[in-house]
This record gives sequence, C-alpha cells and structure tokens, in this order.
Amino acid sequence: MGAGAFGIWKLLILLGIVFMIFGSKKLKNLGSDLGSAIKGFKNALDEGKAAADAEAAAKAEQAQPAPQAALKSEASDEQR
Repeated sequence: MGAGAFGIWKLLILLGIVFMIFGSKKLKNLGSDLGSAIKGFKNALDEGKAAADAEAAAKAEQAQPAPQAALKSEASDEQR
C-alpha cells in the first residue's frame, strides 16, 4: 500500500477520533437523520415516477381515439 492509501488501521484510527470528537449520541442522531433523509428521497423518487407514468398514460389515451367513437363514425359514414 502506498502512503496515500487508506488501510484498515488508518480507517479505525479515523473512526476512533471521530467517535471521541462527536460522541456516540451525536453520531446516533446523525445516522438517524441520514437514514430518514435517504428514505424521504426514495419516496420522492417513487412518487415522481408514478406521476410521470400516469401523465404518460393520459397522453397516450388522448393520442388514440376511443374505439367506440371510431366505430360510430364508420357506421354513420356507411349509412350516408
């Protein structure tokens, strides 16, 4: 390993220093806040995807005429 690479010992020492500076309670709160932020982000992505899918389906329905309306117009054309 080079001098700039992070080995397991360097990571453990860094984790110990962070633990001593912030304490266990602040780290627990930070982890909880981070977890709820990620959960909220995932929920927003799912809602956005569902809204986009619904919008695409509505546009597809508008682009294609209803089958019954097409049949009625053909029937009226044949009667003339």
